[in-house]
Amino acid sequence: MSQALAQPATKLLGQWGPNASVSMSQGEAAAWCAQLTHARSENFPVLSSLLPEKSQADFAAIYAFCRWADDLGDEAQSPQQALQLLAWWREELRQCYNGAATHPIFIALKPVIARHALPENWFDQLIQAFEWDNRQTRWESTEELTHYCALSANPVGRLVLAVLGEARDEHTAQLSDCTCTALQLVNHWQDVRRDLLQRDRVYLPREAWRDIPDFESRLLITARRGWAADLDFLPAYRNMLRTLCDHTQRLFDSGEALLREISPVSRPVIGLFTAGGRGVLRHIRQWDFETCIRRPNMSRVEKLFLVAQAWLSVHLHRGSA
Repeated sequence: MSQALAQPATKLLGQWGPNASVSMSQGEAAAWCAQLTHARSENFPVLSSLLPEKSQADFAAIYAFCRWADDLGDEAQSPQQALQLLAWWREELRQCYNGAATHPIFIALKPVIARHALPENWFDQLIQAFEWDNRQTRWESTEELTHYCALSANPVGRLVLAVLGEARDEHTAQLSDCTCTALQLVNHWQDVRRDLLQRDRVYLPREAWRDIPDFESRLLITARRGWAADLDFLPAYRNMLRTLCDHTQRLFDSGEALLREISPVSRPVIGLFTAGGRGVLRHIRQWDFETCIRRPNMSRVEKLFLVAQAWLSVHLHRGSA
């Protein structure tokens, strides 16, 4: 089954979609989500070594929800179909909170929601973000993009902290939101070329490039060719993206205090996310901000180094407990 679950959700709708008839126990559904998570997320086996054992199934159910919502929004045949599928996903969420879960993900998620008192709107905000992606492909300002991140990224951070048993006060939430917004933005800056060519989406806010003549047409030429459209485009693009990366760096810095506020058990998990985001941002700078030509990637050695640091810190803590 794990091989089948490695496919995007839109490829599995015949068996697990709106018209499917599924009967699973909570244990079977939890195992289904675990298989999906391991099949779809190469990082989860690493992350699971940092998580308390009691939290691993909870994280798998939440990841499965997010993975399917993302697929329904991004892998559908058209924006119209995506919106229809996301409406179905919202109805499944509503049924879950009303005690009538039917899809394996929601059967697995139901006890997680009850155990941690997770608000429905955190999940619904993620669905809203994927809907937004299918209604809008250009962004006017950093403020508008930040509002989008408040739906697409910040609820994930709050879910993670809640499952780890961290405080739900406003101070902790704001620190988490800064970190999650920064993580979402750095993903957008890294994926400029891919988002444009594969999704016709430009997350670079218009206010950042409106003074660059014919920006979109020159960006498209550059992305397609793999080299600059003309002699002036890359210097202008670099300066623009440098400013956006500086803003993102400040958000990471603003959220840094979160690591001091949370428990030693949670710190390596959150620290790994943060270090990964900062690492990508560092690579964008090292590659001279040319994300319109190529996608900066961390090397396997760098990823292993970050994981080793996080693993060591959590196991030293457990050993001294």
